[in-house]
Amino acid sequence: MNHDVNENSFISHLAELRKRLINSFIFLIIFFIGCYFFAEHIYGFLVEPFAKAVQNDGSQRRLIFTALQETFLTYLKVSFFTAFFITCPFILMQIWKFIAPGLYKHEKIAILPYLVLTPILFFLGGMLVYYLVMPLAIKFFLSFESSGLSTNLPIQLEAKVNEYLSLVMKLIFAFGISFQLPVVLSLLARIGIVDSLFLKERRKYVVVIIFAAAALLTPPDPITQIGLAIPLLILYELSIFSVKFIENKNLKDKDA
Repeated sequence: MNHDVNENSFISHLAELRKRLINSFIFLIIFFIGCYFFAEHIYGFLVEPFAKAVQNDGSQRRLIFTALQETFLTYLKVSFFTAFFITCPFILMQIWKFIAPGLYKHEKIAILPYLVLTPILFFLGGMLVYYLVMPLAIKFFLSFESSGLSTNLPIQLEAKVNEYLSLVMKLIFAFGISFQLPVVLSLLARIGIVDSLFLKERRKYVVVIIFAAAALLTPPDPITQIGLAIPLLILYELSIFSVKFIENKNLKDKDA
């Protein structure tokens, strides 16, 4: 009897999960279609850092494509990227509605702030890329151009539409995901895997790991690598304070 009840409960949970995944997928497709109609404007927004970085250099800059389908596929990527970015909070809400009924009240109170903080930190990482890292990286790369006086032929950037978009998307995702560090460490502290002393004692190793991760997640240039590593180091230090706060709160709850 208990076996049948557990089996029915498991099937109902799977059915609910399937329903929420389908809802998320439909929501994503609807926004993808909507974003495609504005793909050119969205791409113009993503190109803005490049346009501002080169607007006063006296050259007639342009973005090129070398395959017939390249611009079309680029607009598809832009549309999906934007739709996924917009629907992330909705997907997180679906996940929350699926797991919330199985949680106690204090567990809901503990997890809910992280669901709110996750998209905010991702958005902050994207803003850092768009407004600071990309303009600096573009100026750094353009500094290697040559007028031809020392190289016999001029060296000038002819940026491809698809390659530029891929770079921007890679950086936004790399920064957005990396900015989840405080969320991950705080959750690990709540379940007792790490504590503030553990994080402090391994700070020197974390510095090496962060710079290594920044080198893997970003293009091979010092601007974007340092631009990712420094915020991560700051977030790591903030995570130590967050974990310490969680420890103090747990001690107060035990004493009460």
